[in-house]
Amino acid sequence: MDTRNIAIIAHVDHGKTTLVDQLLKQSGSFRENQAVAERAMDSNDIERERGITILAKATSVEWKGTRINIVDTPGHADFGGEVERILSMVDGVCLLVDAAEGPMPQTKFVTSKALALGLRPIVVLNKVDKPAAEPDDALNDVFDLFANLGASDEQLDFPHLYASGIGGWADESLDGPRQDMTALFDMILRHVEAPKQVGRADEPFRMLATTLGADPFLGRLLTGRVESGRAKAGDTLKALSRDGQRIEQFRISKVLAFRGLTQQPIEEAVAGDIVTLAGMARATVADTLCAPEVETALPSQPIDPPTISVTFGINDSPLAGRDGKKVQSRVIRERLMKEAESNVAIRVEDTPGGEAFVVSGRGELQMGVLIENMRREGFELSISRPRVIFREEDGQRLEPVEEVIIDVDDDYTGAVIEKLTGDRKGEMVDMRPAGHGKTRIVAHVPSRGLIGYHGEFMTDTRGNGVLNRIFHGWTPYKGSIQGRRQGVLISMEDGVSVAYALWNLEERGKMFIGAQEQVYQGMIIGEHSRDNDLEVNPLKGKKLTNVRASGTDDAVRLTPPLRLSLEEAIAYINDDELVEVTPKSIRLRKRWLDPHERKRQARSDG
Repeated sequence: MDTRNIAIIAHVDHGKTTLVDQLLKQSGSFRENQAVAERAMDSNDIERERGITILAKATSVEWKGTRINIVDTPGHADFGGEVERILSMVDGVCLLVDAAEGPMPQTKFVTSKALALGLRPIVVLNKVDKPAAEPDDALNDVFDLFANLGASDEQLDFPHLYASGIGGWADESLDGPRQDMTALFDMILRHVEAPKQVGRADEPFRMLATTLGADPFLGRLLTGRVESGRAKAGDTLKALSRDGQRIEQFRISKVLAFRGLTQQPIEEAVAGDIVTLAGMARATVADTLCAPEVETALPSQPIDPPTISVTFGINDSPLAGRDGKKVQSRVIRERLMKEAESNVAIRVEDTPGGEAFVVSGRGELQMGVLIENMRREGFELSISRPRVIFREEDGQRLEPVEEVIIDVDDDYTGAVIEKLTGDRKGEMVDMRPAGHGKTRIVAHVPSRGLIGYHGEFMTDTRGNGVLNRIFHGWTPYKGSIQGRRQGVLISMEDGVSVAYALWNLEERGKMFIGAQEQVYQGMIIGEHSRDNDLEVNPLKGKKLTNVRASGTDDAVRLTPPLRLSLEEAIAYINDDELVEVTPKSIRLRKRWLDPHERKRQARSDG
């Protein structure tokens, strides 16, 4: 059967997974009466809850006698380590762009990787049935984006379609019949080339592993595209590292291929196929699986370096061990090493004491998703404030800078610009009207300045602003950046919080806890209205007497507490504070630094 391998690229919430749902349904991959979940490719619980694609996944459909392997790529740059590997498996890309918003930062990131590999794009202008859709403007913006990213003349001569993923149609013109996805299927068959590897079926077997998985019955699973040769269950292969060092020799126990949403055993993997092999014990992502006579490893795409680091430690608070079962540093280390093995964008280093681990990655969202997964697995952790990773080049200190694109109501542009260019050392790049009473602001801001900014941004824009960011490059160190202005309210007692005490403390600031909650000495229970930290007693009850008088028995009415999400809590804390994460709770607490630690952090902050 003829084969086409294509990846779908889109910004978060531009409708990529919904479009794949329609391709699966209309190609006949499901039975008529089969119950299929909405956004079927988002198999992870967090993906479904947040509406984002985190893990790259593959599926396949058949259309007019041709098998189309479709790879769903993550829509956020924090998970770009997945993208850089996955694109090596495909021969074309389908770029999905919201007709109202146009190409956004995450689109730019993945598209730049695809164009650099020489892949020819198909552009699909999605959601053209939205009232605010401007498909022609979006198309012009896509062309400008390709030109700015150094696309070749062949890549600039891209075909485009108008579509509605939720409506289930795609057409070559805006006034088309709007019936089904036939135009997109036919465009893929015409525009995407068949795999070049097909002609290498008689050469020795070689495959670059791009994703790692596990099965309780089959064990370790590695997925990739077969570059040359053939392989079937029972064949002997060896694994080579990136530098050509032999890792292990193994026998293939199973060859699996994607058929719809499931993987099914097949007789033989042939050059050009995207398949999954089982049977190896130590081989991992970016290794080459090959015949015993092959001596050189396949080249793998370089991975962009991490930009932030977070310290993961054991939970040593007085409430430790009450919610989670996995609390030892050894168990935490094993879990982090397992994550680093399958996710090449993450690095894990041990600290001198061995009780904590420095985890480096792409951004706060990537760290937040890792921590959320671990707490759901029963881990208890203490998490430090994210710290930016600096570089030294030619004796000069460099720091990462991110490109920020903001869509905000015209009334709030002044407050946003003042925060970005003043306190956070950003530089304005562009500002233009975006229609419908909104302004689009583009700025280059140091990554340090964006840690903890999102919550402040939502407050400044009354919840109506949209902020997108992506790694832009490195720039000379811009000097110190002021952190959080407010101090915190710290509990000075252990016990259960009392409503009367919290009611009296409300004039001191915002509370993070409600009545009848466990607190301990050093736990942060609220934000102080001033810039200094204040120790308070949330256990102090009302003194009782047998005298009753008018005005002394006021009803206690508490303001609902401010509950921080995991990412908000991690971004909120200062260097001398920690986030305590358990399966049931997220708490903030003080971390009393010793003098040597204070000096080390002062040096790293400049």
